[in-house]
Amino acid sequence: MTTEPILIWGAGAIGGTLGAYWARAGIPVLLVDIVPDHVEACRTTGLSITGPIDTFTQVIPAVTPAELTGTYKRIVLAVKAGATDEAVAALEPHLAPDGYVLSAQNGLNEIAIAAVVGAGRTMGCFVNFGADWHGPGEILYGNEGAVVVGEIDGQITPRAIEMHKLLLVFEQKSILTTNIWGYLWGKLSYGAMLFGTALTGDSMSANFADPERLVVWLALGQEVAAVAAARGVKTLGFGEFDPMVFAPGQPEYPQIETIAWLADYTSKTAKTHSGIWRDLAVRKRKTEVDPQIGIIAALGREAGVPTPAVETLVTLIHDIEDGQRPQSFETLKVLIDRCKSVLTTA
Repeated sequence: MTTEPILIWGAGAIGGTLGAYWARAGIPVLLVDIVPDHVEACRTTGLSITGPIDTFTQVIPAVTPAELTGTYKRIVLAVKAGATDEAVAALEPHLAPDGYVLSAQNGLNEIAIAAVVGAGRTMGCFVNFGADWHGPGEILYGNEGAVVVGEIDGQITPRAIEMHKLLLVFEQKSILTTNIWGYLWGKLSYGAMLFGTALTGDSMSANFADPERLVVWLALGQEVAAVAAARGVKTLGFGEFDPMVFAPGQPEYPQIETIAWLADYTSKTAKTHSGIWRDLAVRKRKTEVDPQIGIIAALGREAGVPTPAVETLVTLIHDIEDGQRPQSFETLKVLIDRCKSVLTTA
């Protein structure tokens, strides 16, 4: 491994946690973030990781985008999906000709990144650990989760092997894969469900455990799986979550068992609510619904696959963002009724 710093663009929940672990292990890291107070805290008093998994504070070199100079071979992009286009435009001049951008984000952002820097300079990453940015220099690391890395063309390359070794420093069970798209689409099944849980004030576990809400999780899982299948993707999961159970033509009982597992899985973490819920309820800001979930409907339309549950979910999230609906069971009930209607007419 080289001594050149790994540039992490976005030092929030994902990027900050990775950066803290790498820096603590003696791996050179440079954080880039648009929040000046957070940048100042990281490079002076340090970035504090708290929660049930680990507790430590690590001073890490950090700059704002305006302060950044030079070019880097390894750039980890860890901004919200909605900020991808702006971030890639800003980091592109700092990417070495033989370098790459690793998308440590939620969604299918590799598509947007590759459109700017080129597919050959884009690497995929699946992250499913639970973390929240609580303020300048403060991140809650709520639960461990799967971390997977792979080239978007499915090849095993020296740089992918190197990045896998780096990720092993953070998560000992990190995986190097030839099917990163399978993991990314698999997480979208789960991610769509998490957006659904954010329609209420209830915890993720309470949402998954309620029989009345089951129809929503089944419909969302089935729609994402149908679009993935139409694009020739074999989805992959994490833990006991197997998104292939939602694939077209599969029986319903294993799907119900999978939702029961999610109810149990999400009951055992300090992160009781999703980051989407936190965006809406605490930070009062726009979510990543369009680049993360809206893209499923768009790709579904391209493939001729209807996604009524996904489209209704996107509309309801926008309604909450715009103050037109509250986070409540009544709001989720709109989606429940839509899913029941689809099943009745199918």
